[in-house]
Amino acid sequence: MAIGCLASPIIGMVADRMFASQKVLAALNLLGAGLLFAASYMTSPISVTVLLVLQQLCYMPTWGLSSAIAMSHSPSDKFPQIRVFGSIGWVASGLFSLVAYHVFGKEIDGTHVTLLCGAGASVVAALLALTLPDTPPPAKGKNASVIDALGLRSFALLRDAHFAVFLGISFLVMIPFTIYWSYCSVFLKDKGFEFITITMNWGQAVEMFVMLLVPLSLAKFGAKWTMAIGLVALVARYGFFLAGGTYDQSWMYFGAILVHGVIFGFFFVGGQVYVDKKAPPHLKAQAQGLIFLMTFGLGLLAGNFINGALIAAYTTTTGAGEAAVKVYEWGPIWTITTVTSVALLGALILLFRTKSEKAGQPAAAGAE
Repeated sequence: MAIGCLASPIIGMVADRMFASQKVLAALNLLGAGLLFAASYMTSPISVTVLLVLQQLCYMPTWGLSSAIAMSHSPSDKFPQIRVFGSIGWVASGLFSLVAYHVFGKEIDGTHVTLLCGAGASVVAALLALTLPDTPPPAKGKNASVIDALGLRSFALLRDAHFAVFLGISFLVMIPFTIYWSYCSVFLKDKGFEFITITMNWGQAVEMFVMLLVPLSLAKFGAKWTMAIGLVALVARYGFFLAGGTYDQSWMYFGAILVHGVIFGFFFVGGQVYVDKKAPPHLKAQAQGLIFLMTFGLGLLAGNFINGALIAAYTTTTGAGEAAVKVYEWGPIWTITTVTSVALLGALILLFRTKSEKAGQPAAAGAE
């Protein structure tokens, strides 16, 4: 997934300069469907991994591309109301594993059937993309350079020091965020939870409703404080995990899961709206690709390694062979993650400024 995001700015360049965005989106989904279908019949782990990496190089750029299409045909402040259907999709995908088990009598988790389901969904997505409003490339016909070919033109936005601060904080936020994204299943399993996918899907269920509040927050408080609310929820998440273990209150773990929508909606989607407002028309698709590159690309990759090392540092193994049991010390892990989240919230509040703040004005509706 992280590797797949590395292609996001390049795909954004293709949509900005060469082909209509909805056609690029359809082609990516169709190609991804073929790769998932092929991977479902592979028996070699190496072959499966290679095909899934290629599929993610097609799939992950669709996040930024679909966002750019949506914000090209509707006010960016209203984008969260469109993005809520992505949250519904997350919940639907999780529920389908239960439907498959109870209706078709087949447990599909961990089998090749999930890849076939993904391939089918990708074909439908490709066909749906062709019905979207025409979104021609805004910079078509302009001279292109190597910088354009690599999708690096959007890095010009970093000339704005506050945009650079925003991008840096977004990258760093992925480090504490990733321990939930990638390793929460390890924690829940260690605590004796079953049906972990559905348990974590409660966060997306809440996200469906929280996402509808993001436009109201953007209009009332502006982008900066909307993102700050998301980071407050990030601190609360790891505070819940820490307190739940300290006081042996497992219900607090559900509190940590339920705030997921606030984190994702207010910080990440609020950040997408901010990026759309900062980027000029000919760079909007590349700019959305850039934010996904820095977060779910480089940030997720760094977070996976850093959090993997953090968990390993507080893990001991008892026994040997098949009798080996891993013992985790979650208290220090959640303490470090909570403190990191607090520091990032402070950095956002102290270092990041929007245009309205720099001008000494109160945040207006949809302020940058």
